[in-house]
Amino acid sequence: MSEIITLDKNSLPMMFNAGDGFHYEKLPEGTRVIYPPKPLDALSDENVAIERALLEPLDMEPLHDLLFSGMKLTIAFDDISLPLPPMQKPDIRQLIIEKVVEKARARGVEDIHIIAALGLHRRMTKAEIGHQLGKKLMDAFYPERLYNYDAEDPEGNVFVGETEHGEEVTVSKRVMDSDLLVYVNVNYIPMDGGHKSVHTGLSPYASIKHHHTPETLKNTRSLMDPDNSALHGSVIRMGKVFKEHANVFHIETTLNNAAFPAVFDFMAKPEHEWGAVTKANFLANHEMAKRLPSAVPHKIFHSIKAPHRLTSIQAGATDPVHKKTLENNHAQQIVHVEGQTDVLMVGIPYIGPYNVNSIMNPLLVYNMLLGYIFNLYKNKPLVREGGVLIGTHPMPEAFHEIHHPSYIDLYHEAFSETKDIYEIAHKYEKRYAEDPWYRTLYRSSHAYHGVHPFTVLYWGAHALDYLSDVIVVGANPKVAAHVGLKSAPTIADALEMAKDKVGPSPSSTYMHLPPLFMCEVS
Repeated sequence: MSEIITLDKNSLPMMFNAGDGFHYEKLPEGTRVIYPPKPLDALSDENVAIERALLEPLDMEPLHDLLFSGMKLTIAFDDISLPLPPMQKPDIRQLIIEKVVEKARARGVEDIHIIAALGLHRRMTKAEIGHQLGKKLMDAFYPERLYNYDAEDPEGNVFVGETEHGEEVTVSKRVMDSDLLVYVNVNYIPMDGGHKSVHTGLSPYASIKHHHTPETLKNTRSLMDPDNSALHGSVIRMGKVFKEHANVFHIETTLNNAAFPAVFDFMAKPEHEWGAVTKANFLANHEMAKRLPSAVPHKIFHSIKAPHRLTSIQAGATDPVHKKTLENNHAQQIVHVEGQTDVLMVGIPYIGPYNVNSIMNPLLVYNMLLGYIFNLYKNKPLVREGGVLIGTHPMPEAFHEIHHPSYIDLYHEAFSETKDIYEIAHKYEKRYAEDPWYRTLYRSSHAYHGVHPFTVLYWGAHALDYLSDVIVVGANPKVAAHVGLKSAPTIADALEMAKDKVGPSPSSTYMHLPPLFMCEVS
C-alpha cells in the first residue's frame, strides 16, 4: 500500500534527494505528498520460480523442448542500466542464465553465446559483468562467448526488413544466425521489456533512430504507459517483422522496490516513520555530503547495492509474457491519485540508467527530470498542462570523460547556439552519429555511442511541450541556464517563481522519490 498525506503547519520538513546529497526543507501547508508503495513480498524460492517459468511458458513449448544438439543458442541480458541501484548478489539474471545454460548443456547444446544487450549504451567492464552474472558464467564463457553487443560492428549486424512505416529493422547477426534467442529481462519500470528489449538492446542506430526522435517522443503520452507511447508503437512494429525471421523465448522478471539497505533506508522511508536510528543515519549522510569533498559521498552512494528481490517471473512468447510482466510491475509501482496539480516537486536521485559507476552530468539531470520523472504516470500527468515542474539537484558542470565524451561536446557546442532540441537534432545528430572518433571510443573504450546524448534530450520532448516552466533547486545557475532550465536556491523560491505561470495560490504536490513509482491519475 502507498500513502498520500496533506501537510499541515506542524508537518516535518521533507527530504529531497539532490544528486550525491540531500535538500531538506519545510513545504507549504496544504502540499500533497505521495509516497511510494511499500515493497511487495518476494517469491519464497527464486530457483523454484525460475524452473516453473521455464517448464510452463506462455504460448510456447517448455524451454528444454526448444533445445537440441548442434543448435546455435544466444542468450541476451539487460545491461547495467537497470535495476537501480544495482542488485546485491546474486543478481536475478545470473540465476536465470545459469539455469538456461544448465538445460542447454543437458540437451547437448555446445554453441552458446551470452550477450550484454547494450544498444547504444557504453560497454560494461569485466567487473560489472562479473557482478551481474557471477564467477561460474564468467569462467565458462568470458570473453570469447560472453561479451558486449557492438552496434558499430559492420559485420556483426544484419538488415532484417522494414515495417509498414518504413522503419528499418537491423539486429545482431549472431542473433539472426541463432536457432533460438533467449532474452533475460529485468522490468524495473513499465517502459522496459517486450519488443523494446531487442530493438534497443540488440539493434544499431540504423533502427534506433526511428523511434528515438523528438517528434516521436513528443507524441508519446507517457513512456511508462506503452499503450499510449509512440516509441513503443514503433518497436512493436519492428517486433512483428523480427519474429517472422527469429525464434525468441522471453524471460521477464519484476522486482520489489526494496532499493536501499538499512543504513540508507531514510531515502525511501516517510519522514514521520523515521526512528532514532533512521534519523541518525540521515544526519550523518547529510553532513557527510555537505562537508566532505564531493568525490567521497559520490563513491559511497555508488557503492550501494540494492536488496531488490524477485516478485514475478514469466517466460515464453513476447506479447503474453510482457502483458503479464506489466501487470506485476503495476502491482508494485502504481499509486492511484485523484486530480492533477499546478506544481509538481521531486527529488532527483544520485543514480540513473546512464550514470552507473559514473557522473550524472547536466544532460542526464535534464533527462531524469524531463524524461524519466515527468513520465512516471499512467492515464495523464500528475502535473496539469501548463503547470510547473520543480526538481532538486546541484547540477554541476561535471562529466565522466571516458563514459560521456560526446555529451561533453554536445553540451558545449550545441547548447551554446540553441536550447531547441528539434534544432539540435536537425543540425547535429547525423554528424555525431557517424563521427569516427566517437565510434572508436564506443567500440574500444567504455563510451556511450556518439548519438546517445541526443536520445536523452529527446526524452524531454513531451514535458517541454506540456509544461510552462521547469526549475532546478540548488542547481548551478549558469549550467541550468545553459541547457534552457531555470534555477532557484530553495523550494520556497521556486514556488514563488512558479506563481508567475500558475497563479498566486497554486496547488502543489511532492512525489517522494526514490524508489521509483508511478501515478495513475484520475
